[in-house]
Amino acid sequence: MDENQKYDVIKKLVDTNGNKKTAALKIGCSERHINRLIKGYQEKGKAFFVHGNRERKPAIAFPDDKKQLVLDLYRTKYYDCNLTHYAELLLERENLAISVSSISSILRKEHILSPKANKSTKKTVKEELKALQSKTKSKKKSAALQSSILDLEDAHPRRPRCANFGEMLQMDASVHPWFGGYKTHLHIAVDDATGQVVGAFFDKQETLNAYYHVLQQILSNHGIPYQFFTDKRTVFEYKKKRETSVEKDTFTQFGYACKQLGIDIRTSSVPQAKGRVERMFGTLQSRLPIELRLAGVSSIEEANEFLNSYIKKFNVQFALPIDCIKSVFEAQPDADKINQVLAILSSRKIDNGSCLKYD
Repeated sequence: MDENQKYDVIKKLVDTNGNKKTAALKIGCSERHINRLIKGYQEKGKAFFVHGNRERKPAIAFPDDKKQLVLDLYRTKYYDCNLTHYAELLLERENLAISVSSISSILRKEHILSPKANKSTKKTVKEELKALQSKTKSKKKSAALQSSILDLEDAHPRRPRCANFGEMLQMDASVHPWFGGYKTHLHIAVDDATGQVVGAFFDKQETLNAYYHVLQQILSNHGIPYQFFTDKRTVFEYKKKRETSVEKDTFTQFGYACKQLGIDIRTSSVPQAKGRVERMFGTLQSRLPIELRLAGVSSIEEANEFLNSYIKKFNVQFALPIDCIKSVFEAQPDADKINQVLAILSSRKIDNGSCLKYD
């Protein structure tokens, strides 16, 4: 029973000289407590029934100036973060410790959504904004909704993880405005068993050169994997082209390199079959562009340099620990062997002067 209801019961009891037992049953207390309430009513009136903590700020409440700081930083500096990432960046870069739920509450009051908010949340906020606009007729009081909304439900069931580290590496590239305001391609390889990013490289297009750099990282840091799982692109799968030169047919490059190392290549035309790497790109697209922007990265060279440190930190946070997972990577080749395997082969004829021409 709330304060007003208690007040009404005691007021009626005193005014009509009613039955204390009936009042005690209504309020749910003892007759002795009814006597206290009567005394309080007679001395202080309705003010006696107001709880002492009303309008009193809790000791653990987040200060208003800090709330405003959280809002300002999100609007001006971290506007493209999801809320979990934002909480991490606040602690790491701004020395401000605040829970994700508190951030959500602060932003929600201003009708600001996470880029990863689901459709039902977006719909609810839109309805709130429309109701607010119809009352105020002022666009200034309506906060802009975030546009990057991801559906949280998987359209396809997930395939079980492989049992061993290095048993299957899912490899793909994603075109996205990662940095500098223009689109580039991020090539990555993800271990299926642990979810660890074992290789990453930026390039202007999806290229053999970039996949060679990813493979070089894998061979140098881990060794020779058992299998690559990729999409059906000519970098990985043979498709006869109307070209006479061998180097134009990229299968003879990456595919031949894998054959020399004994790596099997499995392909699929269904993106959902490579769900591990597809979901990894979703996570990277929501986090990496922010990190690159905050680091002042503006070129592919700087981006690839940044990846060296970022991927290590990323794996610590998102990959499964490999301590209890058996590794089936074969021994790491030496640098000379890697350079020899990751070469682009070209067919040339030697002329009568024992010379050859290479454009």
